Amino acid sequence: MDFTRLFDILPYQATKYAQEKAVSVKLKDGTWKHYSSEQLQTLIDQTSRGLLALGIEKGDKVALISTSNLPQWNILDMAIMQIGAVNIPIYPTISEADYAFIFEHAEIKCCFVNTISLYQKIERLKQNLPRLEHVYTLESLDERPFWEELLELGESVVQEKVDEIKDSIHGDEMATIIYTSGTTGTPKGVMLSHTNIISNIKSMLPIIPIEHGDRIISFLPLCHIFERTTVYLYLVVGASVYYAHSIGTIRQDFKEVKPHYFTTVPRILEKVYEQMQRKGLKLKGIRRKVFDWSLELGKQYELDVHKNASYQFKLGIARFLVFNQLIRTFGGELRGIVSGAAALQPTLARLFTAAGIPVREGYGLTETSPVLSFNRFTPGETRLGTVGIPLPGVEVKIAEDGEIIARGPNVMLGYYKRNDLTKKVIDADGWFHTGDIGEFVDRRFLKITDRKKELFKTSGGKYIAPQAIENKLKESPFIEQVMVVGSGQKFAAALIVPAFSYLRDFFKDKGEKLPSVKEMVTDKRVLQHYQQLIADYNEDLGKTETVKRFKLIATPWTLEKDELTPTLKLKRRVIKEHYKAVIEEVYNE
Repeated sequence: MDFTRLFDILPYQATKYAQEKAVSVKLKDGTWKHYSSEQLQTLIDQTSRGLLALGIEKGDKVALISTSNLPQWNILDMAIMQIGAVNIPIYPTISEADYAFIFEHAEIKCCFVNTISLYQKIERLKQNLPRLEHVYTLESLDERPFWEELLELGESVVQEKVDEIKDSIHGDEMATIIYTSGTTGTPKGVMLSHTNIISNIKSMLPIIPIEHGDRIISFLPLCHIFERTTVYLYLVVGASVYYAHSIGTIRQDFKEVKPHYFTTVPRILEKVYEQMQRKGLKLKGIRRKVFDWSLELGKQYELDVHKNASYQFKLGIARFLVFNQLIRTFGGELRGIVSGAAALQPTLARLFTAAGIPVREGYGLTETSPVLSFNRFTPGETRLGTVGIPLPGVEVKIAEDGEIIARGPNVMLGYYKRNDLTKKVIDADGWFHTGDIGEFVDRRFLKITDRKKELFKTSGGKYIAPQAIENKLKESPFIEQVMVVGSGQKFAAALIVPAFSYLRDFFKDKGEKLPSVKEMVTDKRVLQHYQQLIADYNEDLGKTETVKRFKLIATPWTLEKDELTPTLKLKRRVIKEHYKAVIEEVYNE
């Protein structure tokens, strides 16, 4: 049996690797609830019949909004698609204005949410959304309409009706619309077909070592195409997927699941490393020296390079005395981590890999379903600091202006109702223009150097790629967030949100006490410390790239203030507006 449409995946799994624990979820009482392949397919079919009874027809749009990953999400996802309706997953953290735009633009007819606050938010918007007929909850919440009511409602529809619709659906038909605003602008609806996503899955199957029987922990939102596509892949290979209850319980979840693999964004790994460093700061004497020595040893690690016996011996000691703590943090049986959605610091990838936890970075966009390139787990096919080798069947090249362009069956159908925008990013020859600037290292490994729209020119006419500088500065444990500015100015400057807890521990270790966060950003000792830190990093930067001035910011940039995208990228335009006076002060000192 083959799978050519996304709803073919579970029948494929049931035929090839019937799973007792296909998908599991951590309940609020701390126990795990498991769903077998057969249970999932039964619930999917029952839900499809319920949706038909509700009046959902082929081509109708149905929204899924959840603050956590749930088996109900998978059930509804497949149930929606196998009756020819279109699943529209939406980030729970976007503004009400964006919600209103998406619901109106997509003409959403039915919506499923998992919390009371989301339900109330959609109900408020519903008054101005005449096309929205139904709002259901994914979890039982008081007397509000509950998705399981569809199972009973579906008893009036025969399964043959569902099967008839399934048989009429082709792979090149639209399966989902994913709205993405990126770092600027109005949300755009990315239309992806079954073939788009399935081609991406099939390209990854030969190069991902995940197999039947492996345990996977999932905590990145399923509304993001990165996690969604990889979860489809897990189901295809017959791996068991465990949904963490929340980011707050993830450490305990790792201990219980003991996963073999998981996908993440770099910020999660950064936080794990920062926590490890904070613990290290509290060590004294020989234990502190061993800790610092181990970290330095890990930073010297190089893939596929045979180090001498002395280094290997020392690394073995470092793994036993220090890095084992990191391995235990992830449950003790981890074989690999896949990182995506944002740039991963090479130093971090090197350190984790040295510790015995291979971290492999990939690259892609919602518009490419999503993966374009990936660092493999096999020797000789990884280069730290790059986003890997293009997938089989996907063409990737660098345009004359340095932009990365791609072509293949994974490239989107287009932007929903925006043919004008589609023509801007997909040229006449079918090449999708990513908006990222890059280069090939050794003609094989793709390296991202910046976003095309984020490059800025100084008053001296020199182009600066801020992301490369920011990634370098973020290697410091003292920097939580950073944004480089300087368009039209004589030099580059930086807004820096310090890692306040680490900074406080650092000064405490020196016997000095720091004031409140608000006072900390103007404290002379702190400013001198960051001045020296910036000077040290400037030594590795080109003359025009060096950061001449900086300002410390007391308040982190957040999703709630619309300063970050849902994948935690900086919304530069918004941050510049919020800190306009601060930036002016930097250049008027």
